[in-house]
Amino acid sequence: MQLIFRLLLTAVLAAGLARGVLADDTAAAKGLTPAEVEKIVHEYLMKHPEVIVESLQRFQERQDMAEAERAKAMLAAHRDRLDDPTGRFTAGNPDGDVTIVEFFDYRCGYCKRVMPSLFDEVAKDGGVKLVFKEFPVLGEDSVRAARAAIAAARQDRYYDMHLALMQTRGDLSEQKIMSIAGDLGLDTAKLKDDMRAPEVEEELARNYELAQILNIRGTPGFVIGDELVPGAISAQQFRDLIQRARDARG
Repeated sequence: MQLIFRLLLTAVLAAGLARGVLADDTAAAKGLTPAEVEKIVHEYLMKHPEVIVESLQRFQERQDMAEAERAKAMLAAHRDRLDDPTGRFTAGNPDGDVTIVEFFDYRCGYCKRVMPSLFDEVAKDGGVKLVFKEFPVLGEDSVRAARAAIAAARQDRYYDMHLALMQTRGDLSEQKIMSIAGDLGLDTAKLKDDMRAPEVEEELARNYELAQILNIRGTPGFVIGDELVPGAISAQQFRDLIQRARDARG
């Protein structure tokens, strides 16, 4: 309980909403000890509990603004790493004026759910480049599927493999993945070998590092223009964000 109060006290003082509560400099001028200041704040909050909610909301807003600024700075600093100059892991218009980067996992239900809306908006717009970033975070099956998709790029079939894996329900065992690859006409023996290639591991390592830098913790995560957008979003949100990115370019 004491810990909760101290957290609330920190939020109240950080937000500056405890009207009539002594700030540190004022307290020092009056010769009050930290314990005495805490007692005054406690009594004030007991009389005005609504300040707690207001303070926490303001504190969260400031935290969100700070995180948004940090994300914007990181996006600017690592813009080149978000692109795929090889064109192996892209869809849509390669010369589009707006780029959407998706961090995803083949076992992520939200990723699967948002895929139709994402692909529809990219197709309808005609001016969007879509870059895929394999970001397997949901276990061994996820990593295996990501390796298979990246390896499929060596047969110029990344996009087909991506679609097939994203549409697959249930487990993603090696047997199932090879069955999917065989149905697509891939050389499964080559695919299996390529899944262990150092280049595949390096691609995943780069994606993990970039996600950490951008503070992307789950899937899906999108970068649309200069905005970092966590979680699954609607078709209308995609449209709005695409337009906002386009407007920002002038």
